[in-house]
Amino acid sequence: MYFFLLNLAVLDLGCISTTLPKAMANALWDTRAISYQGCAAQVLFFVFFFGSEFSILTIMAYDRYVAICKPLHYGSLLGSRACAQMAAAAWGSGFLYSVLHTSNTFSLPLCQGNAVDQFFCEIPQILKLSCSDAYLREAGALVFSVSLVFNCFVFIVVSYVQIFRAVLRMPSEQGRHKAFSTCLPHLAVVSLFISTAIFAYLKPSSISSPSVDLMVAVLYSVLPPAVNPLIYSMRNQELKHAVWKLFYNSFFSINNVHKILIGFLQTNTLSANS
Repeated sequence: MYFFLLNLAVLDLGCISTTLPKAMANALWDTRAISYQGCAAQVLFFVFFFGSEFSILTIMAYDRYVAICKPLHYGSLLGSRACAQMAAAAWGSGFLYSVLHTSNTFSLPLCQGNAVDQFFCEIPQILKLSCSDAYLREAGALVFSVSLVFNCFVFIVVSYVQIFRAVLRMPSEQGRHKAFSTCLPHLAVVSLFISTAIFAYLKPSSISSPSVDLMVAVLYSVLPPAVNPLIYSMRNQELKHAVWKLFYNSFFSINNVHKILIGFLQTNTLSANS
């Protein structure tokens, strides 16, 4: 589990590093320019890291399934060599996936200018700039990608159905709690990853606007990689207590500021009336 978590952490770091540094540099220098090669590299690495991350999340579901449903076979099914091979397959499939999309996207002629209405080079926004009869190839690749993601999602759901059935049959309450504590962070990460991606690409056209597209792009490209480490770190009791203490102090600080402001306004109102 920790080997796959290491891979997930590296992929999260790569996802954040692909989009945010350039966006922050553009904000600091008050520019929105990016080179053609830089845009292609951004698409390549963004799709590579996200594709590899979803593959790792699928493998992690299988890892939890074997650990809980077939614990006696865990050493033979998921030894160090098997884990390394599955991780290499996830990274390799992500790379091939990104090469496919990048080559398809940047082989299209751009007939609508070169201004991408987004804070990073996003494939749907680039397709909007292509000729109307030239983007069908990449659209077909996107449909193929959606089918792959759907198959992985079905695999994860089936794995967790088997996991929950096995956990509920455990006689020990402590054993059930331990099993749930190892599964719930992964399930939360998968839910966040899939829900933000689905909303980004399947949102109704009636609510589509530049501001909404920008907000949605931030949600699916920045939020999951940034929140994933926090979700898994919440298993650490000391960190959990520190987070709750931070929220508790912040809540009371806001309340105190609110009370001070109300008292100040009431004082000014009374003095003005007198």
